[in-house]
This record gives sequence, C-alpha cells and structure tokens, in this order.
Amino acid sequence: MGEEQIRTYQVYLTTEKKLSPSSIHTAVAALRFLYKVTLKRDWTVEDVLPLPKKQQTLPVVLSPEEVQQFLACVESVKHRAILTTCYAAGLRISEVVHLKPRRSTAGEWSFAWSRAKAEGPLRDALTRAAGDPAQLLVGGAPREWLFPGDRPSQPITRDAVGDACQKAHRLSGLSKPVTPHGLRHAFAVHLLEAGADGAAFFVVLLPFSASRILPRSASVFVG
Repeated sequence: MGEEQIRTYQVYLTTEKKLSPSSIHTAVAALRFLYKVTLKRDWTVEDVLPLPKKQQTLPVVLSPEEVQQFLACVESVKHRAILTTCYAAGLRISEVVHLKPRRSTAGEWSFAWSRAKAEGPLRDALTRAAGDPAQLLVGGAPREWLFPGDRPSQPITRDAVGDACQKAHRLSGLSKPVTPHGLRHAFAVHLLEAGADGAAFFVVLLPFSASRILPRSASVFVG
C-alpha cells in the first residue's frame, strides 16, 4: 500500500469497523513496524501513520456522603485507618502502606514518611488525616511500620488493602466503583469544591522536589 491507501485504511478502521482508539493504536504500531523496519521505507512514520488521540474520560468521584458510607463499612480498624488516610490526605496507596511512626523530640507520636514528599505541606495534611497516630500502635510501643503486614518487619501489602476495599464496597451497596486511588481523586475534588487554592493544592499532590519549581498558576492534576 502507498501513503494514500494507508490513510484510507485508517479511515476505514475508524468509520466502518468503528474500532476503539486503543485498537487502532495496535494496528498503526504494526504498520509502522512493517514499513519502517521490515520494508525499510524512507518515511516519516509519524506523518504517514499518525496515532489517533485517545479519548480522555473523567474518573467517577464519590460524594462526601458516599465516602463516609463506604468507610463505615470497612470492618478492620487498621484497614479503615489506611483508607481514611488515602482520602483525608490524598495519598497513593503505595505511600500510605509505607508510612512509619516515630517519636518526636517532645515525646509525642507523629507520622514519618520514608520519602522526602512528606517534608512539604503534605505532612500537615497527613497529621490531620488520622488524628493521634499513637492510637494505631499496639500498646503504644514503637514499631517499624505504621501499618505492618502479617510479618511485622514488612508493611501491609497493597493487595491486602485492595481486598479490604472491595469487601467494604460490596457491603456499602454503592453503585459507583471504589478503589484506594479513587479516594485520592475524591480528596482532590472535595477540596476544590470547598474552595481550596488551586496552586497550593497542586503542590500538596506533587512530590516535594517537583513542588519547588511549579508556577502559582499551575493546573490541578491528580495522578
């Protein structure tokens, strides 16, 4: 096929076959390999075989009332604390499970995060999220992980939290999907709806190192 035939074929995939953008991506990638690598055509494949733009969809976000309804159905105190922290501090599940407790110089328990991100405004949000972290410690004794797994030397796994999240979702009767990352999206939307400053809010959601170089007019994105 020449260039015109290839363009006609792409139109056919879109209008006649009605393939999704991801399926067309696969077909275009195969054609790029065929003409660039196998047939060694001296083409600018990006021009001859452009990739379709993937449709951007907004995530389904729980309302504040739905978040409360969901969290009330989490049976384990530890799992509820983890999922509450995902929502109240806007953390990724991988970040929550790696939280560590430590004793401050004043002798009070506080959160410590093993990554530099906690050294920014996120630290304050995290402290507000779960209240007194000493309540999560068995007998007030120090341990390595705030949320240990079956082996105390290891943090709880993301799969274990995911299973608890799915169970609570079933018990809640909510029709909307619920995931730990979805709680992070809910955190973002609810803060903005409450009038939070967009630029300052963006800094909270980014790694601390990246937040230093952001302009104050930055848009909000929750990844």
